[in-house]
Amino acid sequence: MAVTTLTEIRKKFRKLTRTPDPNQISDADIDQYVNTFVLYDIPSELRFFNLRTNLTFYTQPNIDLYETNTTNPLDPLYNFKNKYIAVHEPVFIAGIQAYYTQFRNSFYAYFPQTNYINDFDFFADGTTGPFTGTLPSVPMLQNYVTISTLNAAGTAMILVDFPQDNVTGILAQPNDSGNPLGTINYITGAFSLTFPAATVAQTPIIFETIPYQAGKSYAMLYYDDQFIIRPVPDKVYSVQIEVDVRPTELLSTSQSPDLEQWWQMIAIGAAIKLFQDRMDMDSVNLLFPEFQRQMRMALRTTLTQQVNMRTQTIFTQNQWGIGGWGFWGQWPY
Repeated sequence: MAVTTLTEIRKKFRKLTRTPDPNQISDADIDQYVNTFVLYDIPSELRFFNLRTNLTFYTQPNIDLYETNTTNPLDPLYNFKNKYIAVHEPVFIAGIQAYYTQFRNSFYAYFPQTNYINDFDFFADGTTGPFTGTLPSVPMLQNYVTISTLNAAGTAMILVDFPQDNVTGILAQPNDSGNPLGTINYITGAFSLTFPAATVAQTPIIFETIPYQAGKSYAMLYYDDQFIIRPVPDKVYSVQIEVDVRPTELLSTSQSPDLEQWWQMIAIGAAIKLFQDRMDMDSVNLLFPEFQRQMRMALRTTLTQQVNMRTQTIFTQNQWGIGGWGFWGQWPY
């Protein structure tokens, strides 16, 4: 069986670029060209059937927004926006196919973000605070709490929330979460806050929130590398969605590409990148026909797999609802 490891890719790279001596180009520099091609060029040029997989993450009670994070490597969404190239339906929440959209207007047409505005129960006393109390209409959505009142110059002082966990958030001025001025409990409505300057006595302190009723989730919006779930989950539910995975970086000399067939394509693609850096366009043009042939061969399995799938039309059974009509008819509730 032909060897397809990083070692063999390096050998072919050196032959193609006529640089057999490590003094001409080091293995580390070769690996940089190789992995730049693997991680960034391949996903942009080609999408492979065998790199589509199922991503599963889990909701948290009273949390509606799920996004990439860089703090917990065990989180399924760790480095999500770099590990996955694209997101596709269908989506399943708790095993049931869910409504999925990438359009905010469609999603919020079903789930309006209607603000509850309280401007008569809480009044300033001429100081900076602290002010404490309990808001009605709870629980409230995280990231949507706005608190304002006037200072002596008639300018509005604004505090917004920055969630800390499932229940509590800090209050601070917009874009200044590092200087907290209070706290809020999203479930009970209890708050304590201090304004950055003296308030005007008897001026209303205005609270804007979005109340919700937690329940079983059945809809998802994917936008700005974030998943927004509705209704807001009342407990843990599994969320399954199809994603295109970025190819695996080659870090070990004994490691092969995700599909062993790619090894020649990777060597040629990396060599082309070196010639481009050298402004050796004659060598680029010489390699390019074979590079295109290797890409066509690498894509053949995906194309063969796709021709087995019938394109849906209005005359085929639709995945949304009975007869393809609408959103609400599909749910087995």
